[in-house]
Amino acid sequence: MRLALAQLSSGEDRGKNLEKALAAMEAAGRAGAQMIAFPEVVLDRFFPQCRGNERAASLAEPIPGPSTERIAAKAAELGMVTVFNLYEVDGAGRYFDSSPVFDADGTLLGITRMLHITDFEGFHEQDYYHPGDRGMPVYQTKVGKIGIAICYDRHYPEVMRTLGLKGADLVVIPQAGVVGEWPEGLYEAEVRTAAFQNGYFVALCNRVGQEDSLNFAGESFVSDPDGRILVTGKSEAEDLVVVNLDLDQCAASCGRRLFLRDRRPELYGPWFEGSKGC
Repeated sequence: MRLALAQLSSGEDRGKNLEKALAAMEAAGRAGAQMIAFPEVVLDRFFPQCRGNERAASLAEPIPGPSTERIAAKAAELGMVTVFNLYEVDGAGRYFDSSPVFDADGTLLGITRMLHITDFEGFHEQDYYHPGDRGMPVYQTKVGKIGIAICYDRHYPEVMRTLGLKGADLVVIPQAGVVGEWPEGLYEAEVRTAAFQNGYFVALCNRVGQEDSLNFAGESFVSDPDGRILVTGKSEAEDLVVVNLDLDQCAASCGRRLFLRDRRPELYGPWFEGSKGC
C-alpha cells in the first residue's frame, strides 16, 4: 500500500487551505498513493494557542459538511482512502477535534474524535474541544484496517493498545507539534514504541509553519511494526511524504506474535479501575 502524508501549513484563508488540501490529494494520486492523511485542524490557523477565541466557533463544521463533502468527492475521484481532520460541531452544539475517514469510493466510514483534551501554554484545547465520545474505532478500508489517534491521544498507551487489540494494521496520528517540543528524540520514540508493542505501522502527519508564537515543525514520519523509521518529512517546510507499506508485516511482528498473544487482561482491571494517578 502506498501512503502519502500531506505535511501542510495553514493560512488565514480557509478556502485556500481547503484548495491546498485538495491539491495535495491530486499530487498524492500522481505519486501513486492509495491513501492520504492530513495534519490536525488543517483548514485553520491553530486557534487553541490562545485562550477564549470567540471567532473559533464560527470555523466549526458538521460532518458531513461543506469541506468534507469536497474531500469525499476528491477521494472518490482519485480512488484514495483519506484521513482528514477539522474542527467539528455536532447537532447538539458540541465541538470536537475530529478525523473523518473516507474510503476509496468517498464513503464516510466514520468519525474519530480526540478523547483527551489538554491545557498548557500554547495548547489551550479545553477552551475549544469537548472530549471525544466515539471511542477508538478501527475502520476497514480498501487498503487495510486503519485506526486514528489524534495528537494528544498518542500519549495514552491505553489508546494505542486498544487500536492494536481491534486489529489496526496502521494507526494515523494527525498532529500539531512544534519545533523543540520533544527533547532528545522522544517525539519519535513513543510512537516507535507503540508500533513495536502493538505490531502495526504508525504514520504521524504534522502541520508546519510559524503561527504567531508557535512554530510547527513538520518532520512527519512513519514507523514500521518493528519500530523502525521508514521515512521522515522535511523540517519546517511543506512536504508530501510518500512511502510504500507492506501491511502483511504486521502478522509477523513481535507485537502480534508475542505481546498481544501473551497478555493477561484478567490481571489489569483492578490496577486501572478508578485510578486517576498521583
